[in-house]
Amino acid sequence: MVKFILRALVSALGLWVASQFVPGVEVKSWQSVVAAGLLLGLVNALVRPIVTFLTLPLTVLTLGLFLLIVNALMVKIVDWLLGGFNVHGLLAAVLTTIVVWLVSCVANWLLGDDRKERRRRG
Repeated sequence: MVKFILRALVSALGLWVASQFVPGVEVKSWQSVVAAGLLLGLVNALVRPIVTFLTLPLTVLTLGLFLLIVNALMVKIVDWLLGGFNVHGLLAAVLTTIVVWLVSCVANWLLGDDRKERRRRG
């Protein structure tokens, strides 16, 4: 549960950074950013695997690039569900996905990625 909350906060930071740099992304308050980060974590845990499975042929055909669109759709779902977080257009959602990914990469680098440690032990 702690890891989920930490990842949600990192996602919230990524969403805030995206709201600062990506045109078409608006956040009303810091509470909206935190709620969007938590909701994005839930959507990625519950909806994304189903959508990824259903679009697997298209993902294989595009050599994995369609996963960027799948992730952008998850951001649009959060936009649709949450009032204080707005993403206008698919391009803004794709750019938001890239920004959140970059922030997550930096956070993993700074905090350490425990997946490498689990692989070494397992």
